[in-house]
Amino acid sequence: MKRPLRGALSSVALVTGLVLTVSSCGFGGSKSDDSDPNTLSFLAPSYSDGTKAEWDGIIADFQKANPDIKVKLSMESWDSINDVVRTKLQSQGTTPDILNIDAYSTFATDGQLYPASEVVDASVISDIQPGFVKNASINGTQWALPLFASTRTLFYNTDLFTKAGIAAPPKTWTELTDDAKKIQALGGVSGYGLPLGSEEAQGETSIWTFGAGGEWSDGTKITVDTPANLEGVKAMKAIADAGVTEANPGATNRLDVINAFIQGKIGMIEGLPPTISQIASKNPGLKYATAPSPTKTGDPVTLGVADHLMAFKKDGKKAPAIKKFLTYFYSAPVYSKFVSSEHFIPITNSAAAALVDDPVTKAFAATLPVAKFYPSNNPKWGAAQGAIRQQMGTIAQGSDPASVLQKIQQAAS
Repeated sequence: MKRPLRGALSSVALVTGLVLTVSSCGFGGSKSDDSDPNTLSFLAPSYSDGTKAEWDGIIADFQKANPDIKVKLSMESWDSINDVVRTKLQSQGTTPDILNIDAYSTFATDGQLYPASEVVDASVISDIQPGFVKNASINGTQWALPLFASTRTLFYNTDLFTKAGIAAPPKTWTELTDDAKKIQALGGVSGYGLPLGSEEAQGETSIWTFGAGGEWSDGTKITVDTPANLEGVKAMKAIADAGVTEANPGATNRLDVINAFIQGKIGMIEGLPPTISQIASKNPGLKYATAPSPTKTGDPVTLGVADHLMAFKKDGKKAPAIKKFLTYFYSAPVYSKFVSSEHFIPITNSAAAALVDDPVTKAFAATLPVAKFYPSNNPKWGAAQGAIRQQMGTIAQGSDPASVLQKIQQAAS
């Protein structure tokens, strides 16, 4: 999940007797801390300017109820957190006790993680929506805990729809293209934003391949070069060739498309939960609405993405302390406040109920049952994802979709 906001890291803080550390070089501590079953190291990324303050408050409140347990927090930017983990593991053989990143499969298949059932109460597991449990599991065992979700849904400019004489949002690709042509004909605006630049081409691509009934995995193997995926990529190329997108979509990144939509320069985009708060901040007068992502047949499906919390078992002595902390975090009052503050979608049923009136939940909760996910439980997905980012934009510059999918499949193999 690419983060739209990057938080500035603050200095070391001491809150209610609980040590909270923020380090530019990542997690770490003394050997006594590492061997102490009641001292937990926690490495997390910054989702926004407020992420650190949220974790500080959560950990401080947890400490009041559990004064015998210390949670030492280190934070990194999303640009560096994976490198920090990799470097510490390779050079020192160390990992944090609790880690918040996107991919967990390599750690799980290497035998480094606790099963999720050992680090939260059973009530937490049963509260997580089933699709996210499946995405956090390998061979029937759940190894990670989804933190929160991001899905995509169609954002459309209602003023431009009115001017173009469009009465309702499109449900199919044919309707999407027809509506985009009408908006493009108004002049000075683009019909549809198609971000196929290297920032996150796999996101836009997945919306189209899923919309054709495609998958990136058959459960065991990465499956890129398939007829359904090809149909989705061909449809994506067709709307680019129709001249109803922004200029040069093959080199345009998602953030650029979102900003152009917020400025009223694009009629339709696939947006994500933080898009709502970005509009409220940058152009609160924008008239827009949301609708299910158009697909080949009109049957709704969308892309779902979840970051994860995972716990490293090491010598196995810290499971009780980890379980107390993570079970506290996933309690409805604590977890729902964190999710709302970061403007994402809750993955527990109790938090969804608590946030029923939240703007993000209102716009996106209905997308969760029809969301498909990246195969993040497959260690080869990383290579495929990187190849999609580098290759997919070329379809808008003349490349053959079948050849592009073949290249990506080779990279994943």
